[in-house]
Parts: sequence; structure tokens; C-alpha cells
Amino acid sequence: MAIEIERKFLVIPDKLPRLKDGVDIVQGYIPTTNATTVRVRIADAQGFMTIKLRTSGISRKEHEFPIPLQDAKEIIAEMCHTLTIEKTRYYLPQGELTWEIDVFRGANEGLIVAELELPREDQDFEQPDWLGEEVTMDPRYSNSSLVLQPFSRW
Repeated sequence: MAIEIERKFLVIPDKLPRLKDGVDIVQGYIPTTNATTVRVRIADAQGFMTIKLRTSGISRKEHEFPIPLQDAKEIIAEMCHTLTIEKTRYYLPQGELTWEIDVFRGANEGLIVAELELPREDQDFEQPDWLGEEVTMDPRYSNSSLVLQPFSRW
């Protein structure tokens, strides 16, 4: 199982460079009774299932695999019900790393976050001037939390 090491920040929209070539994403969450998150995602007409388990700090165990698009649609419709997120993801390369900028729609409209996956927890990286507050450790900003308590209700 892979380990995901990720930092998450709010974005200062006025300082963000013009974004282009975004990927529309719909993802649903299957309810669980433990610390595991099960996500089904449709991105650019491709389906994916992801299982995540928080370990410690900013690292999580993660296993992601492709699934047929029709299966992803059915799982989201039949098993996730209202536990869905809609967003457009943009990619901004920075050296050997790539920022993922998520612009949320629907009940999370107005929220823009930037995520950076790192090869190790103590990895140094340049922080662009469009980065705002770091929210890596704030559980409200996890997508699995945003389906339960959308940004518009804060």
C-alpha cells in the first residue's frame, strides 16, 4: 500500500495565476465506521476507487485503483447518495513537484485549496505568494468532512 504525504493550504484567489485545462471531478464517499475513508471518483470520464487510512502527521496509507466508469457512476448514485463533492482540479508544476488546485462547486462553492504531495514529510518546498493559511491538520478541509459539513454552512 502506498503512503500519501500531503500538505494543504487555502488559496488567495486574487494572487492565483490564471488557471487553465482543469479536470472536472465528482467524487462520492461510502460511509464507514472506522478511520478508513472509501472514495469513488470520476475524473475526465475515468473511474477510480481509493481507500485511505490516516496513520500519523501528514501521512496516510492509500490504495487507489481504476474501476470502470459505469461502475463508478453506479456506486456514487447508489451508495454515496448525498455524500458527494464536485470540483475542478488544476495542476501547477513547481520544479519537480506539482500543486493541485481544487476549485469547489455546489455546497462548497467559494472554497479553493491547494495540495502538494511530497516524497517525504520533511521535504522543503517553495511557497508561492498565492498560498494562504495551511490547513493540513484541520479536519474540516478534508473532502470526506466537506461532504458532511459543506463550506457554505460554516
